Amino acid sequence: MLSEQATPVVRATLPVVGAALGEITERFYAGMFAARPELLRDLFNRGNQVNGDQRRALAGSIAAFAGALLESPDTRPDVMLSRIAHKHASLGVTSEQYKVVHEHLFAAIVDVLGDAVTPEVAQAWDEVYWLMANALIALESRLYEEKGVEEGGVRRPMEIAGRHRETADTVSFALRHTDGRPTGSFRPGQYVSVRVALPDGARQIRQYSLSAAPGRPEWRITVKRVDGDPAGEVSSWLHEHARVGDTVEVSAPFGDLVLPEGEGPLLLASAGIGSTPMLSMLDHLAATGSHRPVTVVHADRSPADHAHREELRRLVGALPNGSLHPWYEQPGAADARRGHADVTTLDLPAGVTAYLCGPLPFMRQVRGDLLAGGVAASAVHYEVFGPDLWLGAGN
Repeated sequence: MLSEQATPVVRATLPVVGAALGEITERFYAGMFAARPELLRDLFNRGNQVNGDQRRALAGSIAAFAGALLESPDTRPDVMLSRIAHKHASLGVTSEQYKVVHEHLFAAIVDVLGDAVTPEVAQAWDEVYWLMANALIALESRLYEEKGVEEGGVRRPMEIAGRHRETADTVSFALRHTDGRPTGSFRPGQYVSVRVALPDGARQIRQYSLSAAPGRPEWRITVKRVDGDPAGEVSSWLHEHARVGDTVEVSAPFGDLVLPEGEGPLLLASAGIGSTPMLSMLDHLAATGSHRPVTVVHADRSPADHAHREELRRLVGALPNGSLHPWYEQPGAADARRGHADVTTLDLPAGVTAYLCGPLPFMRQVRGDLLAGGVAASAVHYEVFGPDLWLGAGN
């Protein structure tokens, strides 16, 4: 918790600091990458830097963490911290890098706020930073320990054992260890980071959900080609160059949106490529003969754009208490509804736990409808591909 000395200072300055966080984070990244260009080249997602998503996510997480310290001084926002820690661990972030971030973040704060950063203000916000950083370092250390790896050493070469085109812009890849070892276990819903060497010498990283159940001889990821450069530089490289027999660097599995144990009812709602973690959950449920009530909602542009469409239908059909509700914006499937997914039309069982994955507008709509329908906020979970822009919004 914040010290007695820091609490009133943070409370008084949070509106000013919060209002300036956008400019602060912009200058922070510019200064850090100028001093440490290898971080942008080989660790940070260049696409998220160009579109500003990473800056907005960092600003939101700092403001949310500081606000949580003030509102609930005896507790820690562990849900938010866990989500960030899993992302960091999959990238191989180390404790030393938090010192680099601290140096350049506080230089940016002084640069933007100037004389307003008195010694007392600097000390109070330094306390906020290290409370958050040390909590993340501890969580990430535990994650590395659970995987049996040294700090940051999460990547291993894996061979592409299979490649299958799912739709015009989506390809799935089967992965196995190059030394013949078993691929290892993971929890349904988790993801891995894939790092590839690009023509300009950069080694960029992107995260992809494991789209089949654990326990199979190979892992599977499903990659949708993203338009634009640098946003789509890794997915485009995989689509154009990755072939069976090639090797890529793949992290251990991480992620906190995972299938819960028990027999309680589930709602799995996805849109577009957001179906991939749901496929892993459904594959596991089918493989283990689960009788849980499972309502599956999927939204897509058209049947032709729906990756793993027939597989999804088969997996839900294998569940004695499973039901599938597809929505397509364009016609083409007699057994689907046309338009945007609407969970208010479904008869969801009491006590349902919901898992959402897809574009933010889709998840906001579904979450809002579920809350309005009486589903508890604590029972609605989500996964975001890329920086989590909900962190500062209390979701």
